[in-house]
Amino acid sequence: MSECIVRAISNQKGGVGKTTVCLNLGIGLARQGKRVLLIDFDVQANLTQSLGYQMPDELPVTVSDIMRKIMEDEPIGPGEGIIKHSEGVSLLPSNIQLSGVETSLVQAMNRERILKTYIDQIKNQYDTILIDCMPSLGMLTINALTAADKVIIPIQAHFLSVKGLELLLKTVGRVRKQLNPDLAIEGILLNMLDRRSTFTQEIIALIRDHFGTNLKVFKTEIPMSVRAVEAGAEGKSIYLHDPRGKVAQAFENLIREVTQHERQRKENQDRELR
Repeated sequence: MSECIVRAISNQKGGVGKTTVCLNLGIGLARQGKRVLLIDFDVQANLTQSLGYQMPDELPVTVSDIMRKIMEDEPIGPGEGIIKHSEGVSLLPSNIQLSGVETSLVQAMNRERILKTYIDQIKNQYDTILIDCMPSLGMLTINALTAADKVIIPIQAHFLSVKGLELLLKTVGRVRKQLNPDLAIEGILLNMLDRRSTFTQEIIALIRDHFGTNLKVFKTEIPMSVRAVEAGAEGKSIYLHDPRGKVAQAFENLIREVTQHERQRKENQDRELR
């Protein structure tokens, strides 16, 4: 059985398209036969709504219930809270109750590892778990980074996004030093791009030159498109909504990059074991 890879999709700046990346990357991997769990770890529940569950506050069990059970050392039933989506992924949904969990975490024992404790119990059922993080660097994001093997950082070609990226990289460094030494940055993903402006092209060049020497910046760029927004509003992926469009093609390229890197890593590990 293949090892499960846990990925956090994170950037504390809002509006960079984390949810769209999480949804389409997850469903794209599921289309290749991977067993995928998406965890909505944002109080705004955008991922939950983008998968068609428009009334998240009416869902019987969400990630906040699971977090509380871990904190109170209560048993969790098999598959509890997990919803199967028609496009082949599983979802642990979120709602507004998650904001109360963040407050409770301050008092919790082992507070940074609550999500990791849960994921460790269920990860043998999946090939990959994607966590859609909040646009903040609070205790919930720290939990996600502590639970993750890798971070994908979606970023727009804006000056403020670059400043936000530097803050996130510092947080990743602290988490690596104190909580999760194996945490790796899988890559920076240029997202929601409109390459027609000269300024955008200058910012892209800056990101690739400044960060690309030490970190992977994915070759794939996800273009700005109203189709991606429409797909989320209809509770489906870009592959169903606009399968021949430029965004679907870009996500397929991204998945090729991600899976190629996984294969290379596994081959290197196999060589080391010989």
